[in-house]
Amino acid sequence: MKSDAVKKGMQTAPQRSLFNALGLTEEELEKPLVGIVSSYNEIVPGHMNIDKIVEAVKMGVAMAGGTPIVFPAIAVCDGIAMGHIGMKYSLVTRDLIADSTECMATAHQFDALVMVPNCDKNVPGLLMAAARLNVPTIFVSGGPMLAGHVKGKKTSLSSMFEAVGAHAAGKMTAEDVDDYVCNVCPTCGSCSGMYTANSMNCLTEAIGMGLCGNGTIPAVYSQRLKLAKHSGMKVMELLEKNIRPKDILTKEAFENALTIDMALGCSTNTMLHLPAIAHEAGVKINLDIANQISAKTPNLCHLAPAGHHYMEELNEAGGIYAVMNELNKKGLLHTDLITATGKTVGENIAGCENRNTEIIRPIEQPYSETGGIAVLRGNIAPDSCVVKRSAVVPEMMVHEGPARVFDCEEDAIEAIKGGKIVAGDVVVIRYEGPKGGPGMREMLNPTSAIAGMGLGSSVALITDGRFSGASRGASIGHVSPEAAVGGPIALIEEGDTISINIPENTINVKVSEEELAKRKEQWKPKEPKVKTGYLARYAAMVTSADKGAVLEIK
Repeated sequence: MKSDAVKKGMQTAPQRSLFNALGLTEEELEKPLVGIVSSYNEIVPGHMNIDKIVEAVKMGVAMAGGTPIVFPAIAVCDGIAMGHIGMKYSLVTRDLIADSTECMATAHQFDALVMVPNCDKNVPGLLMAAARLNVPTIFVSGGPMLAGHVKGKKTSLSSMFEAVGAHAAGKMTAEDVDDYVCNVCPTCGSCSGMYTANSMNCLTEAIGMGLCGNGTIPAVYSQRLKLAKHSGMKVMELLEKNIRPKDILTKEAFENALTIDMALGCSTNTMLHLPAIAHEAGVKINLDIANQISAKTPNLCHLAPAGHHYMEELNEAGGIYAVMNELNKKGLLHTDLITATGKTVGENIAGCENRNTEIIRPIEQPYSETGGIAVLRGNIAPDSCVVKRSAVVPEMMVHEGPARVFDCEEDAIEAIKGGKIVAGDVVVIRYEGPKGGPGMREMLNPTSAIAGMGLGSSVALITDGRFSGASRGASIGHVSPEAAVGGPIALIEEGDTISINIPENTINVKVSEEELAKRKEQWKPKEPKVKTGYLARYAAMVTSADKGAVLEIK
C-alpha cells in the first residue's frame, strides 16, 4: 500500500508516534488510509451540509475495511462574491484547491481518496487534483438545492438577480424583491438550476467519477447520505481493483462528457473546466470538438435558466443515467469505458428509464437537434468564444448592432441600470479575462440587469470574462485572445457594428483588416489592476480561456 511509506518498518516509527497522537490504533493503521477531502464551510449554502455527507462517507469507508481521515478544501460562494472584487477570487480558487489537495494527499501518502465538493470551482479543482494524483478516487457532492417558490411558481437564484434589474427598471417594488430574497433559495445545496455547480456535478457522474445520482439527488434528501455511504464503500473496491482516475478520464470519457453537456444545456463554464481537467489527465481538448459534438447531439433538457425545470425534477425523471440512455439510443456515447462504479458506461445506464418526457425530452423530440453550447470564431475571437445556445431566444440567434464598449463590469452595469443601453445594442465588456481581470469575473450582474430591464431578447453581451451558469440570453464569453494581451476585443470602438450568427458559429466586427491593423499599432497594454499577492502571481502564469485558463510556468 502507498501508505506503507508512513506506516511500515523501523524507519517509520516517528510517523507512527504521530499517528498515535491522533488516537489511531494499530488495527486502523493495518488498513488502507483513505483521505476524505471535505469542502465543508459555513459561508457557502452548497457546503453547509457537507459535514453530514463526510460523516456518511467515513462510515462507508470504515464498513468496507478502510481507515477514513478527513482534510479540508476551500470554497468560494460565487453568488456572494458576485459583482465586487471578491469575484476576482473565484476562478482562481480552482487551482488553489487542486494544488492544496495534491500537497495534502502526497505529503501524507493516502492510499485512496473520496472527494466531497459541491460548488463551482471545487468540483473541477478536485477533478484536476484527482487526475494529477492518480490514486483510486471517487466523488460524492453535497447535492443541489430545492427550487424556491415565489407567488406560486418555482424559481431559483437567477430570478433573484433579475429581480434587482426589474426593480431598477421600475417594474418591481422593494417589497417584491424582499419576497424573492426570502424564498428563492429555500434549502442548503448548490443553486437549483443547471448552473455551473450542478453542471459540473452532473458531468462528474457522466464522465464516470461518481455514482448514479451524484449530480441530481437534492442536498436535503436522506438518499444523498446513502449515496455517500455507498461512495465510501465503493472507493475500497476501486482500491482493491486498482482502478485509478486516469483509467477513467480518457479521451473518450471527455467526449462523453461533452455529449452529455450538450444534451443537458450546461453552463458555459464547463468549456473552461473540462479542458483544464483534461490537461491534468494528459488529454488534449480543442474547443472545436465541442461544435463537432454539438452538431450531432440533440438538446434534451431546458433547466433554469434556459427553462422552468429544476434539479429535483431532473432527479425524479431518472437523472443523468436516463439522459445518457436517451443519447445511447442513437449511439452517441462510448459505452465500453470503465467508471468509478467498477462497471462500464453501458452497464451503468442499461435499463435506466426516462420517467418524465417533459423534463428529459425523448431523443426523437428534442428541444433542438444541436447541443446547448456553441463555440464561435471570427475577427473578434480568432481563438474562440462560447455561448449557451440553449438559453438564447430565437430572435437573438442572429443579431447585428452597435458596440457599446466598457473596460470593466462596473461601468457596464452603471450604463445598463441608467437606461443608456437600448434595444439592438451589443454590450462589450473587456479587460475582465484571466489576465486582465485578473481572475475572469462572472458577468451575472450585467446579464441579469439586461434581462430585468426587459432587454433580454434584444441586447447581446460580449466579454473576455465569463458568465455564471445562471446567465441567459445572447451572453457570449471567454473571448480569446483577451483584451489584456492585445486581442481584437481590445480594438473594438464605440459604435462599431458587431455581427453575431450563432447557427453559423461566427462573431465579427464590421471593420476592415487594415483598420484593425492600424488600431493594433496604436494599442497600448493597460497597467495591471493587481500588482501584489496571489492574483498577481495568477495573472503572470494563467493561459487564455480557450486553453481552460490553466496555469503554466513561463
